[in-house]
Amino acid sequence: MTDVLSRPFGDLRIGDRFTTRGRTVTEGDVSLFAGLTGDHHPLHTDAVWAAAGPFGERIAHGLLVAGCAAGLVPFDPDRVMALRRIRDLTFKRPVRLGDTIRVEGTIAQTAPVGEDTGLVVCDWRIRNQHDELVCRMTVDVLWRAEEAIAEPELVSAEAALGDYVPFPVI
Repeated sequence: MTDVLSRPFGDLRIGDRFTTRGRTVTEGDVSLFAGLTGDHHPLHTDAVWAAAGPFGERIAHGLLVAGCAAGLVPFDPDRVMALRRIRDLTFKRPVRLGDTIRVEGTIAQTAPVGEDTGLVVCDWRIRNQHDELVCRMTVDVLWRAEEAIAEPELVSAEAALGDYVPFPVI
């Protein structure tokens, strides 16, 4: 269950687990990632070259898989302040175009960092539609403590804008 990721910092327990929904990695994802990053390695972008390669077909970029995994984890924006670190990122199997991945996560550690912040360490296992492990990583997350979450103050639009000027005054 993903409700773990909406809990207050003080309610998180080592061993708590969550599983995300799935996401199919598509041809468009690989093309966009190659264009965005400049990684046009033929293993990802050239069907003929990749057919003769180690996997017999094109596969998704490893960092695309890791990025998709991060996007699948539904962190509560009122609680999660930032991802602090990704470590021990290990690719176990290729993700082929058309594979559907999901994240199985476990809370591995929690520790207060400051008065209003805690560190939550999660172990993620990314699995495909055949329940095969394709990637694993450890993710450190900065979590806002419960007392630091305040109800938003409602103000009028005029008060919110104040002396706002939409363009620089020359």
